[in-house]
Amino acid sequence: MEEMEEELKCPVCGSFYREPIILPCSHNLCQACARNILVQTPESESPQSRRASGSGVSDYDYLDLDKMSLYSEADSGYGSYGGFASAPTTPCQKSPNGVRVFPPAMPPPATHLSPALASVPRNSCITCPQCHRSLILDDRGLRGFPKNRVLEGVIDRYQQSKAAALKCQLCEKAPKEATVMCEQCDVFYCDPCRLRCHPPRGPLAKHRLVPPAQGRVSRRLSPRKVSTCTDHELENHSMYCVQCKMPVCYQCLEEGKHSSHEVKALGAMWKLHKSQLSQALNGLSDRAKEAKEFLVQLRNMVQQIQENSVEFEACLVAQCDALIDALNRRKAQLLARVNKEHEHKLKVVRDQISHCTVKLRQTTGLMEYCLEVIKENDPSGFLQISDALIRRVHLTEDQWGKGTLTPRMTTDFDLSLDNSPLLQSIHQLDFVQVKASSPVPATPILQLEECCTHNNSATLSWKQPPLSTVPAEGYILELDDGNGGQFREVYVGKETMCTVDGLHFNSTYNARVKAFNKTGVSPYSKTLVLQTSEDTDSEEQTLPFPVPSERLPLRRMSPFSSTLNLQPSFPGRSYFDFRPSPHQLSLHSSLQSLNAPVAWFAFDPGSAHSDIIFSNDNLTVTCSSYDDRVVLGKTGFSKGVHYWELTVDRYDNHPDPAFGVARIDVMKDVMLGKDDKAWAMYVDNNRSWFMHNNSHTNRTEGGITKGATVGVLLDLNRKTLTFFINDEQQGPIAFENVEGLFFPAVSLNRNVQVTLHTGLPVPDFYSSRASIA
Repeated sequence: MEEMEEELKCPVCGSFYREPIILPCSHNLCQACARNILVQTPESESPQSRRASGSGVSDYDYLDLDKMSLYSEADSGYGSYGGFASAPTTPCQKSPNGVRVFPPAMPPPATHLSPALASVPRNSCITCPQCHRSLILDDRGLRGFPKNRVLEGVIDRYQQSKAAALKCQLCEKAPKEATVMCEQCDVFYCDPCRLRCHPPRGPLAKHRLVPPAQGRVSRRLSPRKVSTCTDHELENHSMYCVQCKMPVCYQCLEEGKHSSHEVKALGAMWKLHKSQLSQALNGLSDRAKEAKEFLVQLRNMVQQIQENSVEFEACLVAQCDALIDALNRRKAQLLARVNKEHEHKLKVVRDQISHCTVKLRQTTGLMEYCLEVIKENDPSGFLQISDALIRRVHLTEDQWGKGTLTPRMTTDFDLSLDNSPLLQSIHQLDFVQVKASSPVPATPILQLEECCTHNNSATLSWKQPPLSTVPAEGYILELDDGNGGQFREVYVGKETMCTVDGLHFNSTYNARVKAFNKTGVSPYSKTLVLQTSEDTDSEEQTLPFPVPSERLPLRRMSPFSSTLNLQPSFPGRSYFDFRPSPHQLSLHSSLQSLNAPVAWFAFDPGSAHSDIIFSNDNLTVTCSSYDDRVVLGKTGFSKGVHYWELTVDRYDNHPDPAFGVARIDVMKDVMLGKDDKAWAMYVDNNRSWFMHNNSHTNRTEGGITKGATVGVLLDLNRKTLTFFINDEQQGPIAFENVEGLFFPAVSLNRNVQVTLHTGLPVPDFYSSRASIA
């Protein structure tokens, strides 16, 4: 029951709900808290003015209420609320339980009515503090929202179950423990007060006295006031509108907007929705049970890692001591590596324990709350919240099913010390991996029907054997030099098709491919012989051996985005294995005559947050959550100049998407730039900011709308990052002195959809400016 308490507290005041009302977004608010966060809108935004102008917009339009920051350049505007011109801008506040709460408007004039009954100012607007949806109230004000009587009943039962022993209600000073309760008077008495105030004679002799615990139950089971219609306050709910999903009265069916809708009996729909919620809870209960078992497994892993660490350290120290003085310096280095691996494993497992514990507590709280709701005997009140609860239960169950219950770390230390080398080789001493987590992948198969040549280009395609059970992490494609010479690596990556340009004309090449994973590499495939076309006039594109060049637009998944700068993509290897020979000099001279290479890549579903939704061959992304989620590109850059663009396909309610670059281990559940692993520009419909490590700088006017294009220019030669909006540079150079390996990155929520465009050359004006510099 304690874990359910989070469900019973108002996001504004942090206390138990008092007279809760249900907003159209299915969230709840205390009636007094709802009044406190009302905002008065200008006349032009009112429903009456909209109807008069013929716009036909609903009274419940969601407004842009949080995009008008008037702070200095260093202020980001993120998480702030700005009013209209008639009200000063005010930073948003946080409620006691951490939810952002928009501040109230100017206080209303004094009135003799109570706060709960005072009239709502004309053209008032309310913003949900949980999902931040805003809507304009109609003439009924807060009375137009239904009261959540089921939630009130659950809170009453919860508070009664938490209360101490029942006290006498008539003791003047320190109340004594109650001994009886009168069902007719509905009062708890101690023995002295019962004899004094409730003697067993006269009319009181017919009253029924029961034990306090039984009296508490009878209070709980006493019938509550029948639910009334929000449009016709004197009428009780009698039917359920299937189209609107809400209880209605008979006047709504005869005169109101439900007259042409399909309706069903209130009791039947009550039983149906209770059954649906119960069925949904069964699946969630299984997930919660699995999560508890998973937590036990994780805690056991912590102990196992500790034991393995101690055992491994003892073995390592014994081996190092045997090598006497020559091994002492190396021993310290090896111990540091073991401790680092130890701490890394513990950190990963503990982080997963913490994450899973929080998720389990939330799940258990939701389950207990739903079980209490099912106990309610109020059909209309139950149906007001049942749809939202069913959706929440299904969503929570889905979240448990996305690899959450799989350990992220093993308990084994896959390291062993090889002490066989001679003393003169001690400086080369290092760990060797002897525990294979899995066998090497199977030999790839070249797909002859998809392999072809065109002019001096060759396209090769391959696949894993159909019955292969060992996954491959990537592939290595090799070609010889066209004269029967040595094979050279021309591609290393995850793709299963690539095109190699710039081959010799009228030459015969041999091609082969092998797969690799963490354990090792597979045997080579069968060798494929390729014949290029006869010579043409394009002498400047003839290279001494295969070199990939710029790809055509149809070759979207080019694996050669960073080959010409010789970036390593496989441990201990680069795309080209250069050896001292005359060909090396001729290669460099030939490369200078080609256009600069460009990178082709897509978004990476493997490293993205689980809320990210992919389409269009992983080039288009959006999100299922209202919170910001991060997705990275598949290709990382450490050298060269790289430029890509993103078009805004959908932009609703003026959110703040962020664009930039990040490390591979960037946080995926916050806005890009919130941690020290990302460098980003986030932008709304009016202006933008640069952000790194949660530091906001360089506010620049000019935002984005649907159809806008955002460009990102990463110049690792000059160590700078620059942003563009609609082909115009946005602000100054955003970041300088950027070094290391960076991945293209975007953060967005469900209100935004973007499409990635790669393989683009660096803008001409930047190239000319760089050459002058």
